[in-house]
Amino acid sequence: MKILLVTGRLAEGLVKESAQSFSQDADVLVLDTNVAAFITPEMLLRADPKGYDLVLVPGAVTADFSRAEEILGSRIRLGPKHAADLGFALKHLGDVELSRTIPACVLMEKSMVRNALSRIDAIEARAEPALTIRGIKVGGESRMKVLAEVVDAPRLSPERLAEKVRYFQGQGADMVDLGLPPDCTPQDVVKAVKTARGATDLPLSIDTVLPELILAGLTAGTDMILSLNGKNISRVGKAMASCGVPAVVIPGPGSLEDNLAAAEALGIKVIADPILNPPLQGLTVSMEGYTELRRRRPQIPLFFGVGNVTELIDADSTGANALLAVVGAEVSASILFTPEYSEKARGSVRELKIASEMMLLAKERRTPPKDLGLDLLVLKEKRRKAPLTSLKPQRTLEASCDHAWHEDPAGNFEILLEGGRILVRGCGVQLEGISARDVLNTLIDLGMVTRLDHVGYLGRELEKAEIALALDRSYVQDEPLFPGKVLK
Repeated sequence: MKILLVTGRLAEGLVKESAQSFSQDADVLVLDTNVAAFITPEMLLRADPKGYDLVLVPGAVTADFSRAEEILGSRIRLGPKHAADLGFALKHLGDVELSRTIPACVLMEKSMVRNALSRIDAIEARAEPALTIRGIKVGGESRMKVLAEVVDAPRLSPERLAEKVRYFQGQGADMVDLGLPPDCTPQDVVKAVKTARGATDLPLSIDTVLPELILAGLTAGTDMILSLNGKNISRVGKAMASCGVPAVVIPGPGSLEDNLAAAEALGIKVIADPILNPPLQGLTVSMEGYTELRRRRPQIPLFFGVGNVTELIDADSTGANALLAVVGAEVSASILFTPEYSEKARGSVRELKIASEMMLLAKERRTPPKDLGLDLLVLKEKRRKAPLTSLKPQRTLEASCDHAWHEDPAGNFEILLEGGRILVRGCGVQLEGISARDVLNTLIDLGMVTRLDHVGYLGRELEKAEIALALDRSYVQDEPLFPGKVLK
C-alpha cells in the first residue's frame, strides 16, 4: 500500500522521521501552511498528489475532504491529532478502519482497549484454575484476582459497610474481604457477612485467626477464610473441610510447609501466603520465600499481600501496584490483596485490577507489559507532544507581579468539590458541574462576574478543581494542587 502523509511546515521534521521508520512505502507532502490543522482540501488539490492508496491528513483538521477524495482517486482519512503519535498510528494501520471524521489516535486507542478486553475474556474463559470460589477462578492459568479488604468491617454501620463493599466492586475487585478486629463477637461476624452478602454476589472472605470468629464466618456462609495457622487449624479444620471453604494458610506457629500439610491432611483447599514483608523490613527476602515455594509447589495458589508494601511507602500507589503486580505475576501469584486503608493507597483496587489484566496479556504475548491497549499511566505520557506555533513575536516581555487586586462588585465565590462535582457558592446561589469551562461560562452568562482579573482567577481555580476531580485528589481553594517540591 502506497501512503502519503500530509502535514504543515512546523511538523515536517516529526512526520518525516515517522515516515522513515515506517516499514511500508510512505511519502511526505508539506503544504503551504505552518500549522497542519489549517490544511484545506483546496491546498491538497493544488498539490495534486496522484497514485496513493491512502492519504493521511492531520487528525486536527475539520474540513470535508470527500470531494478531494473523488478527484484524486485516493482514500483520504484522518491521521492522529499530534505528529508525535504518527509513528504509533502507522504501526497499527491494519488494526482499525480509519475515519474521515474521527482522528486515528482516538479510533486506535478505543480499538486497542476493546481488543485487549476481548483477549482478556478469551484467556480467562479457557484458563484452567487451581480452584473456583463462588464462580471465580483462582490460580492455575487464570488472571490474578484482586481481593479488597474492608478494614474493621463490623465497626461500620450496615449502610456504610454495604456502601464500602459496593465501592470495591465498582472499582473492579474480584473478591471482598471483611477485616475483623479482635474484640468483635461471633454475632458481629454473622451480621457483617450478611450485610456484605446483601450488597454483592462477589466471593466474601473474613480475615481473622481467632477460631470462634472463623466458625461464625463459616456459619454465616463466608466463601474463604483468612487465615489458618498452626494454632487454629486443630480447632476449625474439620468444620472448614466439611464446608468445603478454602483457606489462606500462613506461617506461625510452625513453618508454612507444616501448616499447609496439616490443612491438606484434613481435606482443606489451601492457598499459601508466605507473607510479603514491608519495604526495608525484609521485602526482598520474603520474595525469595515466594520463589522457593513456587519451585517446590508449582500448583498451589499463592496469596500476595500487596497492601503490606503500598500502605507503608510514601509514593504514588499507581506505579508501586504496577510493579508489585509484575513481581506477583513472575511468581505466579493467584490473589493480590489490598485494603486501601490509607488515603495515599486509595484507588489501589482499580490499579491492581488493571495491572492484573496487563500481566495476563503480557504473559500471553511473552513480552514486557507495554503497548497492550491497557496502561496505568496517569501523570506521565508515552510520547511527548512538541509545541507547534506559527506566531513570531516582535518582542518579549517579562510578566509583572505588581497587579493590584480589586474586589469584584458582583461578589465573591467559594469553590469546593463534593459528590464528584464542582460546587461554586456565592451571590445567594450554588452552581454545580463537572467541567471548569462550563461552570465559568455559566457564571459569565449569568452576569455573576464582571472583572477580568476575577474571571482569570476563577478560571485558574476551577481548572485546579477539575484536575483534582479527575485525579481523585483533595481541592482547597487558593492552595496549590500539588506540593511545591523540586525534584533534584
